[in-house]
Amino acid sequence: MRVAVAGILHESNTFADTPTDLQAFARLHRGEEISRHWAETHHEMAGFLQGARECGWELCPTLMAGATPAGPVTAEAFETLTGELTAALAGALRQAGKLDGMLLACHGAMVSEQYPDGDGEIIRRVREALGPQTPLVVTLDFHTNVSPKMVDGCDALVVYKTNPHVDQRQRGLQAARLLRRIMDGEARPAQALAKPPMVWNILHQNTAAEPLRSVMADAASLEERPGILAANVAAGYPYADVEEMGPSVVIVADGDSELARAEAERLAGRLWELRDRIAIELPGPEEAVARAIRSERPPVVLVEMGDNIGGGSPGDSTSLLAELVRQGARGVVSVIYDPAAARRCAEAGVGAEVTLSVGGKTDRLHGAPVLLTGRVRNLAAGTFYEPEPRHGGVTHWDQGSTAVVELPTGTLVVLNSRRTAPMSLKQLTSVGIMPESMKILVVKAAIAYRAAYEPIAGEIIEVDTPGVTAVNPLRFQYRRVRRPLWPMDAGES
Repeated sequence: MRVAVAGILHESNTFADTPTDLQAFARLHRGEEISRHWAETHHEMAGFLQGARECGWELCPTLMAGATPAGPVTAEAFETLTGELTAALAGALRQAGKLDGMLLACHGAMVSEQYPDGDGEIIRRVREALGPQTPLVVTLDFHTNVSPKMVDGCDALVVYKTNPHVDQRQRGLQAARLLRRIMDGEARPAQALAKPPMVWNILHQNTAAEPLRSVMADAASLEERPGILAANVAAGYPYADVEEMGPSVVIVADGDSELARAEAERLAGRLWELRDRIAIELPGPEEAVARAIRSERPPVVLVEMGDNIGGGSPGDSTSLLAELVRQGARGVVSVIYDPAAARRCAEAGVGAEVTLSVGGKTDRLHGAPVLLTGRVRNLAAGTFYEPEPRHGGVTHWDQGSTAVVELPTGTLVVLNSRRTAPMSLKQLTSVGIMPESMKILVVKAAIAYRAAYEPIAGEIIEVDTPGVTAVNPLRFQYRRVRRPLWPMDAGES
């Protein structure tokens, strides 16, 4: 059996101003590079590769591309990457005459300048390149906004089951084993999609906590039933203003479309019935900082939800930093994306006193720059290695040239040159900071940080801050979503 593997992944925030161009796809690998780079990670591509070894397939690695969440993918980047992928598939078909199957990793919330349903278009083009008979199994992120086009374009979808995403490798392996059954004629997948008319806000997308935990357990138990090949629940990505935005259920049954439909609608109904349990009651910056200062359970993790880098925000919000400075907080760690300030520190050198205008430079949605004076404590290349399963499945990280500035209050401001979500404590320890010894840790995140930070946190305070990843969907003006949609149309749904 000859099987192709590929991936093009991006989570696109349509409210963000920074477009995702070709250069942003820094994680770009081709052919045999894919195995060398991804085999030992915790990504679904690693699961694809493990499954291929288990099944004894001849592997045809084509293209693997990923970028940090930001604004929509440019037309040039989309056409270049999808064109390269379909060309690689055409080349593989010319070389061997056929492919017996394919595993494709997508995100499910990609929006490009010309295609609101970017993943659906990728899947359509891959299907066209493969032909109608070649089995295609696709993995999707838990934040996917599943469209009928995605479902119709493949034989089966497999969605992450955890948020933070620590099961990506397992889902890749599940997809590979399902593909083997399809290719061997042991399974005849029939898929059904159901979408409750609602937005599931990001605050309540933690799969380890209620109300999602029970729904995810229901889906997991469903996969143990005869006749069910995969039971997928996705919370959706609320920062993409597209028709299919919102939670989804996709059930893959073995040759029984009615069973798939019934179970998809049942689980979608459960999500809808839980809407009264996903209320948003969070403190603003002033109250949250005051609570953190008073807390006797350090380190206190302040979650800056309006600047969730993993959701496509700029990473340079000063909403919390300004308030921490104003209230005289001590022993704080705050990571800010600010290449210019990091460069100033590098020019000054370790030990130098610097006065910097920090953050608030991408736009005016995330606060104004904050003037800080401190001492350059450390300079680093910004690379670090995370061996444990973490959200995103990546092991090798690069936050770019990084400077640590220590303020007179003992607060440490980490200035990096590449937007890097707080998925790993190694982001801090690699620049000489021991997070357990600090009073307050600021993370620009929503849920993903928990895999790394929850084990050391004395207290976690989620903060309702403004920005392109604000927690409340009512802050945004949606123009393309289907309507009615709760809670925007609470009286109509």
